[in-house]
Amino acid sequence: MEVIHPEVPHPITSGGSKFVNWLGVLVLVYLLLIAVGMIGSGFKWVSGGAAGAEKLFAFADNPIMGVMMGLLATALIQSSSTVTSVIVGLVAGGLPVVTAIPMIMGANLGTTLTNTLVSFGHIGSRQEFQRAYAAATIHDFFNILAVFIFLPLELMTGFLEKSSLFLSDLFLNVDNAEIGFNPVKAATKPVVSFMQHEVFGNLSESVGYPKLGGVLMILAGIGLIFVSIIYIGKLLRRLLIGKAREIFLSALGRGPAAGLTSGAVVTVLVQSSSTTTSLAVPLVGTGVINLRQVYPFTLGANIGTTVTALLAATAVTGDNSVSAMEIAFVHFLFNVFGVIVIYGLPFLRKIPIICAEHLAAKAAANKLWAVGYILVVFFMIPGLAYMIYAVE
Repeated sequence: MEVIHPEVPHPITSGGSKFVNWLGVLVLVYLLLIAVGMIGSGFKWVSGGAAGAEKLFAFADNPIMGVMMGLLATALIQSSSTVTSVIVGLVAGGLPVVTAIPMIMGANLGTTLTNTLVSFGHIGSRQEFQRAYAAATIHDFFNILAVFIFLPLELMTGFLEKSSLFLSDLFLNVDNAEIGFNPVKAATKPVVSFMQHEVFGNLSESVGYPKLGGVLMILAGIGLIFVSIIYIGKLLRRLLIGKAREIFLSALGRGPAAGLTSGAVVTVLVQSSSTTTSLAVPLVGTGVINLRQVYPFTLGANIGTTVTALLAATAVTGDNSVSAMEIAFVHFLFNVFGVIVIYGLPFLRKIPIICAEHLAAKAAANKLWAVGYILVVFFMIPGLAYMIYAVE
């Protein structure tokens, strides 16, 4: 006779622990918003305003260099949310939106490295590895194609900048540059001001280097963003990974729209496109779903990951608050337009599939292709671009 044991609630999902975890998420989100404000204030401090900011980032005036910066930073940190939040903070400190747009596109490229690394979990089986590697790199090729299409278009027309400015104005309800009461800004501004004047300001005075406090404030803000996003992701995965998996599985086989929506929702829930990918790539590797089914799900993750930067922009105060929200909307629109144009047009939709399948076949036949692709695309090309620019 089978003995049925009573179900014992898991400590993570029990009522008290859930409350503590959700409280932790709220505290970490608050710290994230403060961190963005610290970066903006620190950057203003160091650069001395918009003119100084342009000089500091003069090397990124070259849009290719901007893309490479965003790509390399995200590849090294393995968090596009962190990099885009830092970019929002830099724009809040005076970095021109025009300069920041290629950096945002590069961050979108860099985040796809995680997908590729996940696929190596199937390296023991040639067929599984080929399927998983294709599922991972389809994300890469989609984002590369998006940059090839939209970066020149943006440079010629400024359509992303203009569209994002319209949305940021609408969102912030701007009227003659006077922004109404914002509870997020009201909650974060006193803390950022205290850190600037009482902590880092006093530190600068004590050592006799006026701009040291600004540099340390930027570094502290970047560190705080990194820690906040890591632990927000961990807590949300504890709280919602079951729900995320349920949404993902329920969308399988229900068409591109369901896949796209579920990819975006899952990424918003767990605040990590890497987690979204880790749910999908192994299922392709084991043959549960195919490459064409996972394709829209991956693109949904692209859109879902833009929420962090939009949230971060809500904390920015002062003259550059509109610009900070604008660059966050650039990230969002870049991914939305990418889906509409590339996935929406059949002849463009096939390109990432063909490229991913071709590379996966080579990688499965010779693992040096798999490793070489990562080294060349994510590290050697950005490094070479930087060296060429430095020589010039």
